[in-house]
Amino acid sequence: MTENASLTPEEVAEILKIRKNTVYEMIKRGDLPAYRVGRKLRVDLKDVNDYKNRGKQGSAAEVENPLRPLPTATYPMAQPEQEIRGAHCYGDSNNNAQNFIICGQDVVLDLLSRYLELYSPGVQSLRYHAGSMDGLLALYRGRVHLATAHLWDGDTGIYNVPYVRRLVPGVRTIVIRFVSRMAGFYVPSGNPKGIQGWNDLARAGITMVNRERGCGARVLLDEQLRRLNIDSRMIQGYEQEELSHMAVAGAVSAGRADVGLGIEKVTTLFQNLDFIPLQREHYDLIIRKNDANDVRFRALMDVLRSKDFRDRLSTMGGYSIEQMGEIVEEL
Repeated sequence: MTENASLTPEEVAEILKIRKNTVYEMIKRGDLPAYRVGRKLRVDLKDVNDYKNRGKQGSAAEVENPLRPLPTATYPMAQPEQEIRGAHCYGDSNNNAQNFIICGQDVVLDLLSRYLELYSPGVQSLRYHAGSMDGLLALYRGRVHLATAHLWDGDTGIYNVPYVRRLVPGVRTIVIRFVSRMAGFYVPSGNPKGIQGWNDLARAGITMVNRERGCGARVLLDEQLRRLNIDSRMIQGYEQEELSHMAVAGAVSAGRADVGLGIEKVTTLFQNLDFIPLQREHYDLIIRKNDANDVRFRALMDVLRSKDFRDRLSTMGGYSIEQMGEIVEEL
């Protein structure tokens, strides 16, 4: 990973092996420099490494920080407890009228959040970080306004729709195409073990790093293993789990695994990784049909169709926007 890589608080927490709340406290105290991208906080990898090095030399609190962050008051942020409080207020029109809670983990949702606020003045867009299955369950329980998913069904070859039917029963929903992206394997540069496909995971001498249950990458892996009749017990490292694409790539980069599954874009942040493309996946947005006429959801569709948003997203690389805004299914 390059020194100028930009990290979310969640990714910082994974690197430092601490809770996300602790990262926010470190930023507030000035222990860790941070900056805003829209309304979202970002931390440079260089500053995380500097913090770790200071910790090796002594108490980080005793070392003067040369890059003091902006005062907290100038960048209100959606703390986890704030996101969850707002999510539980979803059914209360008095409390949620100015909130728009988006569930998902991909960094493109930061950009979407910012544009939603631009298109809906007075609305605060909050992020609720969870995987695809947990996101659909949160939508079912009324805790979020919008869920995102990239869940592949091995029986039909269809993304997301079969899972929305099963995990959001009795709720009329709309599945909207957001972006498509390439899923595949992270391997060390040069692919020294010649890993090319799913069957290679069960080869002797191959150690993988997995994702947590319920996220889209884990579902893709497990569905492919089921379809190919590969016993997960034959895969070394199958029980070794990380909580993000970044963490999986980091494990392979650090030599703790030979292979991991994730999206292509993350590979660009690491100088010693190659990417083996396997499958193009659809990352979709799911909303309640009863909410479709709400001003926030009309703004969502306007954003997805806007040239400015599409152009900005295209410059990020790694995402296909050809079908963005199309209605995939109404359930």
